[in-house]
Amino acid sequence: MHNNYYFLKTLSSQLAEKLIGFQLIEAFSQNKNELIIGFSKQAEEFYIKAHLAPAFCCLSFPNDFSRARKNSVDLFTDLALAKVDHIHQFANERSFVIIFQNDFKLLFKMHGNRSNIILFKGNDVVEVFKKSLKKDFNIDITQLDRTIDQSYDSFKQHDADYKIIFPTFGKVTKKYLLARGINEKDTNSKWDLIKETLGHLSEQKYYITKIEGQLHLCLLEIGTVQHEFHDPIQAIDSFFIRYISDHALKSIKGEALLDINKQLRQTESYIKKTKKKLEEIESRLNYSILADILMANLHQIAPKTEEVTLQNFYDNNSPITIKLKRDLSPQKNAEAYYRKAKNQSVEIENLKTNLKQKLNTIEALEEQKMVIEEEQSLKALRNLVKKDQAQTSKKKEHLPYNAFSYDGFDIWVGKNARSNDRMLQQHSFKNDLWLHAKDVSGSHVLIKYRAGKPFPKDVIEKAAELAAHFSKRKSDTLCPVIVTPRKFVRKRKGDPAGAVMVDKEERTLLVKPNNWS
Repeated sequence: MHNNYYFLKTLSSQLAEKLIGFQLIEAFSQNKNELIIGFSKQAEEFYIKAHLAPAFCCLSFPNDFSRARKNSVDLFTDLALAKVDHIHQFANERSFVIIFQNDFKLLFKMHGNRSNIILFKGNDVVEVFKKSLKKDFNIDITQLDRTIDQSYDSFKQHDADYKIIFPTFGKVTKKYLLARGINEKDTNSKWDLIKETLGHLSEQKYYITKIEGQLHLCLLEIGTVQHEFHDPIQAIDSFFIRYISDHALKSIKGEALLDINKQLRQTESYIKKTKKKLEEIESRLNYSILADILMANLHQIAPKTEEVTLQNFYDNNSPITIKLKRDLSPQKNAEAYYRKAKNQSVEIENLKTNLKQKLNTIEALEEQKMVIEEEQSLKALRNLVKKDQAQTSKKKEHLPYNAFSYDGFDIWVGKNARSNDRMLQQHSFKNDLWLHAKDVSGSHVLIKYRAGKPFPKDVIEKAAELAAHFSKRKSDTLCPVIVTPRKFVRKRKGDPAGAVMVDKEERTLLVKPNNWS
């Protein structure tokens, strides 16, 4: 990896060849995890970019860097125009220091999620880049070199435990050794493998490789090697770009798939509920059959009757009991059943249409999911996600309502007068609850019916608050709101957009207008 001790040794050596005699011309930060340090010598410039986010720490060396005009803070101002004297790599330590001619020292401590850059004057800490790492204010720079006896005798004395005398072997090096069976070898064979590995670590070959799906920069040929370099600066620059791109690809892909999986769960849940509702409706006795039986037997039905048992000529004249409204004549009862049959037929057709649309949505989402999972180009993925988001946004714009949710119930609010009509005529069912601010113009509000569940009082109150808010009474202290089942609301031919006839106002609530969404 980039903060591997053996890589830092070669990198710091290369930086020494490059930077000695250069002056530090600027050091600034544009966000809390990134530091830019610029050097110059005559017409030549050199930049170090330290990316020190907790999840990913890496140095890179861009050819140039355009500083933003805003949100940019100067740091390490004591180093202005200071000349680089030399660079020292600390022994057995993932840190190196740039030493300037004026006795200032800039320590690069590359310790994974605790990486930091610290300025010293002599041996005293002057400034710390990541101030949250409190222990870095007390670093003793004179103690960073670690002398370790890494001889064969020391290896034997430590029971051939390479982790003790080679503490700088990182995770990748350990994987490399394990893959070559170091745990199964005798002491001499283990030592031979370690010497061979140390030889590879000093060959000045740098590999960008994937190990278990994770991108690494290492000095050993392990995993799926994607690129090989012989210059540490070129290697780390390429790795940084690849890693950031790879991370962005995973991040964008993860967010997109999370959203698609959420849509899939919601759509599958809707399909399940809709199928159940459809089965319930289709299992009921057809209202038109009841109406036909009543019409064929009008003469047998006494006035003010609440139910009557007649022969069902659709079922071998078996007896059937039909409930009646005692205040209606037999013929009016039959007409009421014909209206119910028509509504039932419309509801079934709407449910089937919605079910078909949702099944098509599932198919489209699954295809979209597969395309996103397989896409490996960051640019193509961004374009794909952007296109999908635009299409989703466009679909939302085409809906005649704004959707809200409270306590598991969907609440729909019409966008305008024409949208109110569309929502009522194309997106509602008789069992939905309809709400509207009383005696003023405003949005129609629907609480969508959930099979087998009554409308909770608090859900109705929340929907009423929305109906009051999206009306001409939105600035009133309190607003009366009509609440009634959708089946009592009808659109008459010739009425202006948004106007309806309410056949029965079930109740009126007095609420405070509130857009609680």
